[in-house]
Amino acid sequence: MTARLTAELRTAALRTTALRTAALRTTALRTVIAVTASAGLVVGLTSCAMFEAPQPAGAGASAGAASAAPDPYVAPSAEAVAALPEARYDAVIAGLLAYATPTSFVPSGGDLDSVAEGGTAGAGTARAGAAGEGTAGAGTAGAGTAGAGTAEEGTARGASTFHLAADAALYGADRETPVARLAAVNFLGQNTVVVPVQSDGDWTMVFTPARQALPSQNGGVAAAQTTAWMRTSLLIADPPANAGDSTSPGVSGITVSVGAQTLTISAAGRADQTFAVGVGAAGTPTPTGVTGYIQARYLDPEQGEAVYPIQLTSLHSAVADDPYGGTDGGLIGVHFEEENTGQVSHGCIRLPADAITAVNALPLGTLITITP
Repeated sequence: MTARLTAELRTAALRTTALRTAALRTTALRTVIAVTASAGLVVGLTSCAMFEAPQPAGAGASAGAASAAPDPYVAPSAEAVAALPEARYDAVIAGLLAYATPTSFVPSGGDLDSVAEGGTAGAGTARAGAAGEGTAGAGTAGAGTAGAGTAEEGTARGASTFHLAADAALYGADRETPVARLAAVNFLGQNTVVVPVQSDGDWTMVFTPARQALPSQNGGVAAAQTTAWMRTSLLIADPPANAGDSTSPGVSGITVSVGAQTLTISAAGRADQTFAVGVGAAGTPTPTGVTGYIQARYLDPEQGEAVYPIQLTSLHSAVADDPYGGTDGGLIGVHFEEENTGQVSHGCIRLPADAITAVNALPLGTLITITP
């Protein structure tokens, strides 16, 4: 009896041990299954993140690869800019762009929203050069010149003007190698007036007061106006010419008709005032088919201009290096003269007193278009 009981107890103990072992195996198996399932879930989410919901450009570690390529432009140093030839009224710089007014021309300076306002130019430089009849230029715009304005109906309109905080590098068509510099201050020690022609993002095409070539070295004809590219960020907007004057309609520009021998000031896109004027003689004609701007004005008693300031344009003679025989680069001036009708000048536009007074009231940078 005792032996049988002892055997049964041993058998029960062995069964209990076996059951405990099986339970432990079951628990371990469940743990393995749970871990495996968890791992499978992680892989599944990762796969979903990789292939179904990629990160947007600019987010996470891969943002750099997805971002746009940086602007390759490298600004020249101040020393490099200073070593460039200055694009001033009496300079001839081959790398500039020849310019002829397109059939319809509207300067695009008004859409340069990215430029900063404010800022002043540095100290003035010494005055150099003279104008008046001595700034006479002549001839028609040379063939093959490049025009680059925005296409819109109408004649030249008033442009937004800008100035510079420091001398700026100017570029030709490739926008890679600087060919000249535009000084922050002009020969009168005043802020250089900068007039845009065309904007293209980080770049802006501007008028320059210099020449691209001399007629005598270019088959007897040369462009009367030049342009160049510069960085838009260097332009500082001038306040509107009519700021604070709500009654002024705003000046659109000046148009000179050589054939009609008239000068017309347009306001708000309409002809406002027209005057009879004198233009270039047959041998020293006023250039036509071109737009420039009034870059400076001043009195010059040595040339008989002690009462009415000379209006110095950015335009040059297209057929003579210097038809007046001076050293001013064949510039075209708009100025007072007693003899002010007919074909009488070396290329300049001669005005009576009331006309020069009206032009003198216009802001610097006002566009002037000369038509046949």
